[in-house]
Amino acid sequence: MKLLDALSSLTEWTDHLLTRTSARRGWLRPLQLDAYRSYGTASKFYIKGRLLADRGLAPQTAADSRWRNFRSMLRRFNSREVAAADLVAELPDGSQHLVTTDDEGYFTLIIEPQALPEPVAYLWYPIPVRVARLPPPFQAPLPVVQAAAKVLVPPPSAEFGIISDLDDTVFETVATNVLKMLARTFFSNAHSKLPFVGVAEFYQRLQRGRTGQPDNPFFYVSSSPWNLYDVLDEFLGIHKMPPGPLLLRDLTIARPKTTPPPGVTGAAAIHFGHKLHEIDDLLATYPHLPFVLLGDSGQEDARIYREVVRRHPGRIRAIYIRDVQVPARALLVGPIIEELQVAGVPMLLVPDYATAAAHAAELGLVV
Repeated sequence: MKLLDALSSLTEWTDHLLTRTSARRGWLRPLQLDAYRSYGTASKFYIKGRLLADRGLAPQTAADSRWRNFRSMLRRFNSREVAAADLVAELPDGSQHLVTTDDEGYFTLIIEPQALPEPVAYLWYPIPVRVARLPPPFQAPLPVVQAAAKVLVPPPSAEFGIISDLDDTVFETVATNVLKMLARTFFSNAHSKLPFVGVAEFYQRLQRGRTGQPDNPFFYVSSSPWNLYDVLDEFLGIHKMPPGPLLLRDLTIARPKTTPPPGVTGAAAIHFGHKLHEIDDLLATYPHLPFVLLGDSGQEDARIYREVVRRHPGRIRAIYIRDVQVPARALLVGPIIEELQVAGVPMLLVPDYATAAAHAAELGLVV
């Protein structure tokens, strides 16, 4: 971990130097404020985003070549972040809430609104965020840089929430093979990624539950980096997946946010810690809402979800683990299924989403 911390610090120092030099010499592209989809309640909003130089990305299309996708991915990862900038979020009641970007240009803001703003779409509420001050060597006049953060607020009629992984759960990444995973990541875009058969239909049924109304909130928790946010968000829209907050990971974090169980070390510990931390926060935010969890057998999802059940007894209605067809990984899931069965939580290792949908119907989760 000490080596990872050192590499992370060196990377941050280099990025900051390049950003300051580019800003001082006028080489930096115009600034861009990314406000990610987030979540909250009627009394508390969680807002996250990032301030960085425009990466010069062209709109993604189905006709994009692998080479064009690769160049776009390099731009996503070779970003110029703006640290120590002051941002202001404004609520309809006139209150202003200040936040400062961190070393990687990220900001996280927790707001307690007096009243909900007018929604921009069903269950989604906008919060305007703008740049109020830029650090040296940025020069006056201050450019107009703003965005609207969309916050998901589940209605009282929600029956349960759904937390889903993305890689190898919604679309194929082959996370068990690093080289194949990198190739699929860097040479594809939102249009060339294809969802698994039946996943969109099953997720839509979970969103509608037994009432037929799209009230059940979706949350996508993944160890993919925030650099891929636009690709993943557009992918969900193209394939009519239920919209939901994307809770991704900062690549520079070298230590897990939450202590993993004994035996989970290295990259697996970071993956485990990130997902467990985000899921803990979600269940704490909605203490009266049960959840359905979806993942795959390729990495740590089964073990993470077992830990979620242990930490939050009585909160998990069902767990579906997509079988990635790696026998060694499936063998690891079997004992966890048996353990959770004793705890009264059904976990299924499913070959496809038709099987998961049939089981969810038997449980009364969907019609």
